[in-house]
Amino acid sequence: MSDTPFGFGLPPEEPENGDEGKKKDPAGGGQGAGNPFGFGGLPGGGDNPFAAMFGSLNPNDLGAAFQQLGQMLSYEGGPVNWDMAKQIARQVVAQGTADGTKDASVGPAEKSAVEEAVRLADLWLDEATSLPSGASTAVAWSRAEWVEATLPAWQKLVDPVAERVGTAMGDVLPEEMQAMAGPLIGMMRSMGGAMFGQQIGQAVGALAGEVVGSTDVGLPLGPAGKAALLPLNVEALGKDLSVPMDEVRLYLALREAAHQRLYAHVPWLRSHLFGAVEGYARGIKVDTSKLEDAVGNLDPTHPEQLQEALQQGMFQPEDTPEQKAALARLETALALVEGWVDAVVHEAAKTRLTSADALRETLRRRRASGGPAEQTFATLIGLELRPRRLRDASRLWASLTDARGVDGRDDLWSHPDMLPTASDLDDPDGFVHREQLDFSELDKMLGEAAEGRPEDQGKDEGKDDQGK
Repeated sequence: MSDTPFGFGLPPEEPENGDEGKKKDPAGGGQGAGNPFGFGGLPGGGDNPFAAMFGSLNPNDLGAAFQQLGQMLSYEGGPVNWDMAKQIARQVVAQGTADGTKDASVGPAEKSAVEEAVRLADLWLDEATSLPSGASTAVAWSRAEWVEATLPAWQKLVDPVAERVGTAMGDVLPEEMQAMAGPLIGMMRSMGGAMFGQQIGQAVGALAGEVVGSTDVGLPLGPAGKAALLPLNVEALGKDLSVPMDEVRLYLALREAAHQRLYAHVPWLRSHLFGAVEGYARGIKVDTSKLEDAVGNLDPTHPEQLQEALQQGMFQPEDTPEQKAALARLETALALVEGWVDAVVHEAAKTRLTSADALRETLRRRRASGGPAEQTFATLIGLELRPRRLRDASRLWASLTDARGVDGRDDLWSHPDMLPTASDLDDPDGFVHREQLDFSELDKMLGEAAEGRPEDQGKDEGKDDQGK
């Protein structure tokens, strides 16, 4: 469990406070270890989460500031103010990345290059997997377009965790006081939704500056059937690799198209993964004692006090067998998805791209070093997808390909109960051998049941006629 379940903080090397904040932050964020909500460095400066909305708060801005504060406190939606999250994410994108790269609209040449890369990738994947193409269209997104397209998926991921805080905010007062404190509880929930919106918007905006497609976290963040690449970020990834940009783009298109095949033709997979995230979130408990202290000392004229309470850290994992099982299911499922994509893409690219091995290792190291997608997902729900599980899963899928062929390997996706478990990732050869025997016996039993064995029935009937 991560110590900072919502501690997105700053994107790497983002200035935190003027010229002094231009120093590199080795932790990759703007918060300390005890600041899980890490609001530092939001657009507008300072640690005040409202600064992103209020700007510099000079006298000329006070009217607009209080108007926007009123809008925040009047929010009556879900646990996260997603309108605010979207606005903040767009502001972060507009600021550009730490290297000075600004977002830009995608031109016709870039769109054409992405479409051609995805088309060719799908042709190569036809030989590497039995799953047909899952991309009905190929799109080239700007960073702002990525934000717009992926926010619905982020909502599914974040709301279950944020809901825990929202519920806790209503439970910190004694029951006999809750009726009288209704306005206060409503204000707290509105502020909580605004603060979550600020933080998620900051995180998604920072992530938009580095992801290369719609499946960087292993989950389908974009609309179904759309294989997406971000040309600006693809170029940034490839510029220091000494690899032709066409090969970088094509290799990333292979990964994107492979993910699309899996999610399009394994109908239970999306709901299985998002359900696993929600199940894990239900096992997170909120330290209500800190909220109780915040409520007891809350001064309506200083709403930042609630932020300070949140910054002390409220999330704790439930140390129960159910929670441990939920974590294992989620880690294993994500590792199996990424391991399958890694194995299939390598099979499709190894004889066609001279840089296939180098690109594969680059992306593996990017994950191992805590790449932006993995960091964001880890801090989002307190889960870290360990690189060891990815490599183990990739080896297991490769072993299955050798033992059963492409069709036999991909048939395992027909039902979640057929997939390897966490213990199977420790012993891929044992899984391949054991499951092969079991499937042979199962096929024999199913075949006999389907055929009805008429010759055996005749023998039995003959025995009955002869009185045994």
